[in-house]
Amino acid sequence: MSQQSLSNEIALRIGLAARELPDTDAARLLRVLDDAVGLPPTRKALAELTLKKLKSAADNELSGIDAPALRNALSILQGEADINAEPLPEIEAYRDGDLPGSIRVACASNKGEKLDGHFGSCRRFLIYQVSSNGLKLIDIRPIDDSQASDDMNGYRASLIGDCQLLFVASIGGPAAVKVVRAGVHPIKKPEMGDARPLVAELQGRIGPDAPPWLAKVMGQAPEERIRFEPAHEEVA
Repeated sequence: MSQQSLSNEIALRIGLAARELPDTDAARLLRVLDDAVGLPPTRKALAELTLKKLKSAADNELSGIDAPALRNALSILQGEADINAEPLPEIEAYRDGDLPGSIRVACASNKGEKLDGHFGSCRRFLIYQVSSNGLKLIDIRPIDDSQASDDMNGYRASLIGDCQLLFVASIGGPAAVKVVRAGVHPIKKPEMGDARPLVAELQGRIGPDAPPWLAKVMGQAPEERIRFEPAHEEVA
C-alpha cells in the first residue's frame, strides 16, 4: 500500500498512535492494522477495531505491550483522543545549589507535562530537580532520533546522563542496560499520568530516612549510582 492511499488524517492518527507504543513505528503499526482491519484503514474500520483484536493481530505482534499503552494508541486511531499537541510547560529558573540535597529526575513524555512515554519512542524528556522541600522543572529535552547513529538507545540515554533517576512508562531490557551504564536508575511508572505529582512523591522520601536505593542515588558519584536493587517500582 502506498502512503498516498492514506488520508492525511488517518496517517496522522497512525503516526501518533505508534508513538504511544514502545519500539513501534508507523510501518510496524500499519502491518498490524493490515491484519486487523485491512488496508488502507478507514475511519469506519478503525472505529470498529477492538483492543483485543489490535493486540492479537499479526500473530500477536503487539501482545507484549501493556494495556494502558494499547488503549491510548487505540483511542488515537479511533479519533477519540485529542491529537493536537498540548502546550509544553514553562521551564523554571534554576542554578546549581538552589535546592540543596536534591536529585535530578528525567521523565519520558509525549504530551504537555505528562509522564506518558516509553523510552524507545517518547518525544522528549522532562527534567526535574527535586529536594525534600522543593521541585522545579529545569529543562525540556526534545529527542531527534535522526541525530543518533546506529545506537538509538545509547543516544537517548546520553540525553539524560546528568540525571539520577528516569521515570518511564516502560523500557526494554537492552535499553535499560544503556540507561544504567549512563549512571541513571530507571523506574517504571506504567500507571502514567501528570508528571509533577508523580515526581513530587519523591519529596517525602528524600532525607535521612530515605530507602536504601534512594540513599545510594543521592550519595554516590555518577559512576557509582544505584544499580538494580529490589523495589516494587524498579525495573527488573
